[in-house]
Amino acid sequence: MKTRDELSPAAHRRMLEQHRGSAAAAFAALASDCVRQFLVHNAIEPLPDSLLSAYVSRLWLVVQDVGLPPPLPDDEPGEPAERPPQLVADLASRVFAGLPFPERHDDLETPTRQLLKACLQPEFRRCRDSYKEVVEGVCRRQEPSRACQRISGSHCVDCPYWIALRPDQHRALLWKAWVTDPALGLEQEPELFLPEKYRALRLFLWRQARHDN
Repeated sequence: MKTRDELSPAAHRRMLEQHRGSAAAAFAALASDCVRQFLVHNAIEPLPDSLLSAYVSRLWLVVQDVGLPPPLPDDEPGEPAERPPQLVADLASRVFAGLPFPERHDDLETPTRQLLKACLQPEFRRCRDSYKEVVEGVCRRQEPSRACQRISGSHCVDCPYWIALRPDQHRALLWKAWVTDPALGLEQEPELFLPEKYRALRLFLWRQARHDN
């Protein structure tokens, strides 16, 4: 499990200090890393810096307007809850409103929906185990063509394991459930199926929710 220090307010303050004490700047850096990785995994050319900067700034403004979900009380397990698709679509439209380079906005549609869900879906503590749903010997989450379409790889954007486990523990958990040829998956491209850039963003959001409350 993660150490108390990793999840502490002090750890969050140290992260904010690396970004001029600004949660917006920290989010922009972490979300930009996730977007860049998504584009690489999908063989999409990099975004112009001005578009990426404006995009992550708009995304954070929309998230702040809605509000991060409140921290889950220690004595409650929580329940998985998807945001309504139409709400996510409406919020995505607000993110794109007025951004430059409209010809590149289609490249951001998928990561925008996923980033909004990562920021806004409520917390819960028991994994839905979607990362190991095997049907006729195949798990879709272990297919590169599926994983590259997710900023969070094999796991859901709101999976509690991003917070509860260290990277080595999380990799061991995923490996235990692996049914695909290792040479074509987790061993060859670990960042595709278990992206640490996304873990950094998820941990920031978890701590920021507690900082705001």
